[in-house]
Amino acid sequence: MAISKALIASLLISLLLIQLVEADQLVTSASKEGDPPNKIDCGGACTARCRLSSRPHLCKRACGTCCARCNCVPPGTAGNQEMCPCYASLTTHGGRRKCP
Repeated sequence: MAISKALIASLLISLLLIQLVEADQLVTSASKEGDPPNKIDCGGACTARCRLSSRPHLCKRACGTCCARCNCVPPGTAGNQEMCPCYASLTTHGGRRKCP
């Protein structure tokens, strides 16, 4: 009788430990997936984007704001905004595109 109680107790403890290990693995994998993507070099990307602008300082400032929010700058000096949907969707209070 004492052996069966000890067996049942050890079985329950084993199941509890297995459950705790599985829960820890789920939490660990969920935290790895939620990490933000690597930040890009907004200064360098905006310098390249604004190099042909007639107002480079204004262009770099607007581009820097958009890059900080979206973590993306479209390639080239103009257009290609479909490459960064977030960048293309930002607008000013007047409804004009914010990002160069």
